[in-house]
Amino acid sequence: MDIQGGNIISQIKRLSDRIFERILSEKNIDAFNGAQGRILYVLWQTEHISLRELSDRTGLAATTLTSMIDRMESAKLVRRIPDKGDRRKTLLTLTDRSRLLQPDYMEVSAHMTDIFYAGFSKEEIRQCEVMLRRIHENLKQYN
Repeated sequence: MDIQGGNIISQIKRLSDRIFERILSEKNIDAFNGAQGRILYVLWQTEHISLRELSDRTGLAATTLTSMIDRMESAKLVRRIPDKGDRRKTLLTLTDRSRLLQPDYMEVSAHMTDIFYAGFSKEEIRQCEVMLRRIHENLKQYN
């Protein structure tokens, strides 16, 4: 048996990133790109988090996030604010502008979900997601 799960997952990631960017373009959404959308998605779920927490939740390296956050701050999508409980820490928060972009992101995200699971039954979707979570947990053990 030729096992290629890792390669298939990598190909899915590349293709889905390209398709996501294309859908953003087709919908004339230029306030953020796909990678920035993932960051905003986390912040829409939980505001006022540290870069370390954002790194954990997105899977992106802190060094990668730093430059992305710099660009997003310049674009008025996020703000850095001091942590009132620990003056050494800086927290990330949304701007009013980025809060208004959430429906656009959710629309594109829902479209991507439809593409991902076209032709799948609800049970197949559930099984697929269970297996993907298991793979993710296995990989996290080696991170």
